[in-house]
Amino acid sequence: MGAFKLADTPEVKEPDYEDVYVVDYIRNLEQRVRALEKEKRALESEYLRIKNEFHALQTELDRVRTPPLITAVLLETLEDGRAIVRSSAGPQFVVGVSKFIKEDDLKPGVRVALNQRTFTLVEILPSKKDPLVLGMEVEEAPEVTYSDVGGLDEQIREIKEAVELPLLKPELFKKVGIEPPKGVLLYGPPGTGKTLLARAVAHETHASFIRVIGSELVQKYIGEGARLVREMFEFAREKAPSIVFIDEIDAIGARRMDTSTSGDREVHRTLMQLLAEIDGFNPRGEVRILAATNRPDILDPALLRPGRFDRLINFPMPDQKARAAIFKIHTKRMNLAEDVKIEELAAKTVNATGADIKAICTEAGMFAIRGGREKVEVADFERAIAKVLPLTRVHPKPETMFG
Repeated sequence: MGAFKLADTPEVKEPDYEDVYVVDYIRNLEQRVRALEKEKRALESEYLRIKNEFHALQTELDRVRTPPLITAVLLETLEDGRAIVRSSAGPQFVVGVSKFIKEDDLKPGVRVALNQRTFTLVEILPSKKDPLVLGMEVEEAPEVTYSDVGGLDEQIREIKEAVELPLLKPELFKKVGIEPPKGVLLYGPPGTGKTLLARAVAHETHASFIRVIGSELVQKYIGEGARLVREMFEFAREKAPSIVFIDEIDAIGARRMDTSTSGDREVHRTLMQLLAEIDGFNPRGEVRILAATNRPDILDPALLRPGRFDRLINFPMPDQKARAAIFKIHTKRMNLAEDVKIEELAAKTVNATGADIKAICTEAGMFAIRGGREKVEVADFERAIAKVLPLTRVHPKPETMFG
């Protein structure tokens, strides 16, 4: 046999302590570089924050140092590019106009800002509207339709002719050669559907519905009520087509007396401003005015003369046929028992208004829930009638509404 030869074994080297030291030193340097880069990024972020804050403070300082501007109202623009304005102090000036203002924005009546030294027109200001006026508009169109108004077929026809047609088909009045009524007054006992029908008109015409209670126009200081009326109609023109509905107009439209207090005189000023606004309406404009009251007998005659509230629509107490129609509207979603007869309910609710009938239906449903039933029975309606219509209720007669 041949001689057996062992495989070559690797040589074992002694550890090089210098190499280990170099590797550790490089590793430490890399860690230090990473730490410095992280610190650099933090410092850069802090620098950007301080820079932004500095610019914000600098901008605020420049704004504070800006000289105040004078408010004025633009009266007229001249052919040479200048404008005539009336300052807030009262005097009128002919001033130059900044080149940065568009000529189309220079309309008579807009609020402008003037440089304090040169009186140059430098800015167009937004129109000033009282928050109370801005809150008068009903943002969402009322969901009430004519089908939700029962027993008022004649009133619906008249209000369509006076309010809806001028907004939707103004050309009809031009062809016939007549002017539509400037204002429509709805009068009658409370709860007969005056406000409900006004909301239905706004829904059918898709017009902006601006609703105000008459007492909201009564203000403490002299001239404030008249200003609110003026701004309300300006707002209505901006939102055209629109319907201005003044509920409880007797709060500002009561008959003027010779003997009156200072508070009464302020109410009279508000009334005179309202009369001026109605007189100034364009007959075929896209702004219609409605008013409602349950006390027409105390209204000032100036409101009721032709040319202001031209059409007076009476909302009488509903008769039995009208009450049946109202019952059908308010019970169409109710789960009624088979023994409930609408005609019988209408016969039992003499002198009930539309609001009374709605309350009766609600109370009848509550009695059914209280009894643990899912259907409303005749007994529930009878108990509701006894609760809502006490024998002491007295409504004014339609023929006595105007005294």
